Amino acid sequence: MSLDGGVERRNEAQTGTGAGNRNGNGVISQTVPMYSTHRLRLNPNTDHKPDNYEDLELEFSPLLFSSLEMYLPPSLLNVPRETKVHYMREILLRYSPEGERNRVQKHREYRQKIITNYQPLHRELYTMHAANFFVPSFLKAVHENTEESFRIIMTEPSPGIFAFEMFQPRFCELMIAEVENFEKWVHETRFRIMRPNTMNKFGVVLDDFGLETMLDKLMEDFIRPISKVFFPDVGGSTLDSHHGFVVEYGMDRDVDLGLHVDDAEVTLNVCLGKQFAGGELFFRGVRCDEHVNSDTQSEEIFDYAHVPGRAILHRGRLRHGARATTSGHRMNALLWCRSSVFRELKKYDKDCLSWCGECQRVKKERYGLSVDATKEDLLNSEVEASKEAPKEDAA
Repeated sequence: MSLDGGVERRNEAQTGTGAGNRNGNGVISQTVPMYSTHRLRLNPNTDHKPDNYEDLELEFSPLLFSSLEMYLPPSLLNVPRETKVHYMREILLRYSPEGERNRVQKHREYRQKIITNYQPLHRELYTMHAANFFVPSFLKAVHENTEESFRIIMTEPSPGIFAFEMFQPRFCELMIAEVENFEKWVHETRFRIMRPNTMNKFGVVLDDFGLETMLDKLMEDFIRPISKVFFPDVGGSTLDSHHGFVVEYGMDRDVDLGLHVDDAEVTLNVCLGKQFAGGELFFRGVRCDEHVNSDTQSEEIFDYAHVPGRAILHRGRLRHGARATTSGHRMNALLWCRSSVFRELKKYDKDCLSWCGECQRVKKERYGLSVDATKEDLLNSEVEASKEAPKEDAA
């Protein structure tokens, strides 16, 4: 995908309306629009309010289309929604290889099979009911939607790590019961499920058994406003997809987790319960791909002890792990929030990354060496000038 804003005018002249490509039932047809090139603006139009695409059957997330719309060329912002869909879809098809699209389709079929056969225990969890899910202080802060309101309910025990009360105890209890009910169904039916990631052998993907819509709302209406304030450097304002799951730790489950980074721009981690000892998180600094295995600086070392109902929010590239849960059973809900726009823009950012601790350390070190070299050059120049001065006096 090209993001060269300098060719927008040429692209705009080539844009058609794409009318007639809708089949009348809310499904966008597969006709490829007649655009010779498809490009996005480098910077979003923050004053533009994007359309809602949730009523359309699309290969990609509706939130992704809403997010990308803000990066469309100016002449496309107010055209019919169908035209924008065709334009953005062509870009996304180039961005997503056919093999990846096939994988997504197979996963969609796998998910549908689960949802068709699994009977939820607590259906009230499957639709966002903010007043029943969140503690009042969290709701108030999100409603006011200012940095000041967020900081009132949060602590920042280490730079870039925010801790706050989030879920009501009742919500945590219901979610634990729902996860256990799903696991019981999996055991009884011998249905083979996918685990949350390559690191955890226990736990479930919440999106896979019907909670995707609720988690979309959680990200869009509650996590994205906070991330826009605290994580703008990693796409916090353009989060458009997520991976939601629960992990379980205990003597008969996963015990600990080694140092790693998340496949996310922003990570929400909430302890649901139950009774347990140990399991502290340890953090070791934010790193880009190039520096993910670099040394940890002393100021980057931080440990965090879980408290049921309490959440932490941090950059996904913040290196972290979990110490052994020495007794009991710990269950945590995680939401990996992603920005497709940030990931695409990152491909073109060759400069020192502002959010990577090692990039900044190297930059500071190079700056210090440059300053030292400049001082040495000036000193040498002064010495040479002082040697020349007696010769001029003698002449």
